[in-house]
Amino acid sequence: MLSDGCSFMKGMLLGGVFCLVLSFLGSFHFSSESSTEDHHHHHIYAPSKDELKRLSDSRVEELKNQVRVYCIIMVQPKTLVYWATVLDTWSKHCDNAVFYTSEGSKALEAVDLNEKDDWARLRKALIHAYENAGDLRWFFVAQPTTFAIIENLKYLILAKDPNEPFYLGNAVKSGELEYVEYSSGIVLSYEALKRLMTMFKDEGQCPERTHTLWKMGEDKQLALCLKYAGVFAENGEDRHGKGLFNKQNVVNMIKQSMQDNPTDVVEGCCPDMAVTYGGMSPNQMHVMMFGVYRLRPYGHDFHDWLTFYPPKDSDND
Repeated sequence: MLSDGCSFMKGMLLGGVFCLVLSFLGSFHFSSESSTEDHHHHHIYAPSKDELKRLSDSRVEELKNQVRVYCIIMVQPKTLVYWATVLDTWSKHCDNAVFYTSEGSKALEAVDLNEKDDWARLRKALIHAYENAGDLRWFFVAQPTTFAIIENLKYLILAKDPNEPFYLGNAVKSGELEYVEYSSGIVLSYEALKRLMTMFKDEGQCPERTHTLWKMGEDKQLALCLKYAGVFAENGEDRHGKGLFNKQNVVNMIKQSMQDNPTDVVEGCCPDMAVTYGGMSPNQMHVMMFGVYRLRPYGHDFHDWLTFYPPKDSDND
């Protein structure tokens, strides 16, 4: 009888271990992230000057007015200095910039989501943005260490229809899942966000909280929910194949280019129409604001075909 009891306990232990292993394997991707060249996703380009010239003035004006961006900036009290810096720099160029925090702060204004879990907090922020966007039809999700040039984002999506499901940024692959990296910023069209709202109601395919041992990042969880909604990651890049959404800051990209392309550092480094840089310090953000919006060579006119103005009455550079 004692022997039977021991065998039963061994079976229970082995069965439990087996279930844990299955749970671990079911949420783990064996393949490492591949480079952009290995992707099967679409590549999103900004319209060329020739393409813009073929449009009537009224059509260009219509597109300019249509491309308005709701910025969803995810912050926490422990990142208060980054939060304050984003508030004082690039977020002023959003048509509406809303900060979403894990808990309230007396120092700065934000939507208090009262949520510690990263994925659940992002879901709540997206729901709030969808319900309060008004007539804005493009959504940009960023971390407080991201620096964004909103005018370049608007140029990239100028001719894209927000009533089509767009989900773009720096698209990478992990196993069979293609997703847009959070650290580089995530762009969603109104249709993509609308479909996501429907998926949020499906706890089977898009749960608010995961129960696996291997916790998946919120950018991958977002990609999974969008995938079930028929929305797939797309890579934003220029005509030379350079990514417009960068998870590294400018300094690191230049250093890397000095090693890889010592004879042509600038050409090997950064795209002319970059949308984002990640991993930025507060000081680097202020320097970027000076370089992007203030420093100008006297007497030079870049002859851009169209101009995106910041929101009316906004305190911006």
